[in-house]
Amino acid sequence: MQILSVSSLKGGVGKTSVTMGLASAALQQGVRTLVVDLDPHADSTTGLAVKRGSGTEAGALLRDAKRATLSEHVVRSGWVDLLPEEQQSTAKLDVIVGSALSATFDRPDIRPRDMRRLRTLLERVSGYDLVLVDCPPSLAGLTRIGWAASNGVLLVAEPSLFSVAGTERTMRAIRMFSNEYAPQLKSAGVVVNRARADSTEHEYRLLEMERLYKDKLMLPVLEENPFWQQIQGAAYPVHHWPGDQVRDLAKSFDQLLKQLL
Repeated sequence: MQILSVSSLKGGVGKTSVTMGLASAALQQGVRTLVVDLDPHADSTTGLAVKRGSGTEAGALLRDAKRATLSEHVVRSGWVDLLPEEQQSTAKLDVIVGSALSATFDRPDIRPRDMRRLRTLLERVSGYDLVLVDCPPSLAGLTRIGWAASNGVLLVAEPSLFSVAGTERTMRAIRMFSNEYAPQLKSAGVVVNRARADSTEHEYRLLEMERLYKDKLMLPVLEENPFWQQIQGAAYPVHHWPGDQVRDLAKSFDQLLKQLL
């Protein structure tokens, strides 16, 4: 079971969008997937078409990590209902729902034993090929909880000065965290999101990323798409969006997922 934390220490780069795009690709390809929404804003939960009030919230499960059985608290994504009827019985896209309650663990001084809470929960779960942990855009307690449970961290960045600098800081933080708390943790790669082909600045920053991250920079780059916000607002998987406007975007997520698995 591959466990990946989707992270960025800079907000607004589309971290949750990438999580949802990978979840859409996984559903399309029959990859059994669990999304753990650790972000107190719970945007992944909303985007995956989970009704409010469904399931047991991630913060409550972390609080009861030694006794809780994760499989009893997952909620099926509403995206499964969009599949042909004959595929719905075998498809698996589940969610551990997020809410503001998780913020009680988002402390900068979180104790090492609290960092292990999600790992304890996931050690007792089976039946999934992939777990995606959507982390908050910070290096406080919830991100550390996600990293401690994961095999790798997928970093999301935009081709901008501040995002490049933030990604550099995050990669250093991963190395330090791995050395001290999570020897299994690696940097899985850097996904560049919202790139514009007509932007000279973006072209320059992409070349800078190639130089800085080398083999960690994942291709293809995700180009900015005017329909992406509409897709998320409809809580819809990109692979099932009608029309051809997002076909290339869906293919890009297919290729990224294949590399990650």
